[in-house]
Amino acid sequence: MNDFRHLPNLAALRAFEAAARHQNFSRAADEIHLTHGAISHQVRALEEELGVQLFSRHGKRITITNDGEQFATAIRSALEDIARAANVLKGRQQQKRLAITALPSFAARWLSPRLGRFIDQHPGLEVSLQSSNHLTDFGRESIDIGIRFGNGDYPGLKSEHIMDDTYYPVVSPHFNGGHLPATPAEMAQAHLLRCDREPWEPWFRAAGLSNPEPTGGLIFQDSSMLARAAVDGQGIALGRHAIVQSDIRNGSLVRLFDIVLPSPVSYYLVYPANALERPQVRAFRTWLLEEIAAE
Repeated sequence: MNDFRHLPNLAALRAFEAAARHQNFSRAADEIHLTHGAISHQVRALEEELGVQLFSRHGKRITITNDGEQFATAIRSALEDIARAANVLKGRQQQKRLAITALPSFAARWLSPRLGRFIDQHPGLEVSLQSSNHLTDFGRESIDIGIRFGNGDYPGLKSEHIMDDTYYPVVSPHFNGGHLPATPAEMAQAHLLRCDREPWEPWFRAAGLSNPEPTGGLIFQDSSMLARAAVDGQGIALGRHAIVQSDIRNGSLVRLFDIVLPSPVSYYLVYPANALERPQVRAFRTWLLEEIAAE
């Protein structure tokens, strides 16, 4: 039976291997984020433990000995085996996890209510849904795939158009005691809710109105917050279809008029170039496109 109780300190072995490879304590220290003194101390302690001189020292210069070279070769092979085994385990774990990013409004109002169906199809998969108004650093934050609302220009990433959207006025059926505008012109006297970067003026023009953009009052930064305010009866909102359709279906909101304004931007599936090599990412993409087609 192998006895690992008397192995040299693993940190010292790593420090020695780096020093042997670089033939320099300072460069070894930079690689593994230690000081020159710490590397020197660990190598000296290793020599004392083994009873063998691993480096010849000539002032600030070092030269690896024959014993040191043979030991470094064995240590390097062992560390490479450990690294390969760790990468295999990491790869297996990554196959059990899917990290998605989407705009808060889309994540809350469209994606999250449907995502249970995907999880039911893949019960062994851990799904993380993160919401952000900004495009995520996929590598740094370990994100697999994202859904963005924009023009499709995302440098360094694959961008796939998946869905367009439209705007139209929505309001709680209880707003103003149930006395809702009967014509677009009557909306001039109503309280209009506003969302940042989603102005009313283009819809006014589509309706043949010359009304200016509303001013004053609260501007919402998120479309789902705007929809919530409309559900609460705070005013009439220019709703984005993907965000308000569930509220219309359950009767929390009603749509005013048949005048629809196409959105100037669309929804895109965004991912790194090699993302679809992972089966869980391919599965999510397939499921998402099926859900959109079913709309």
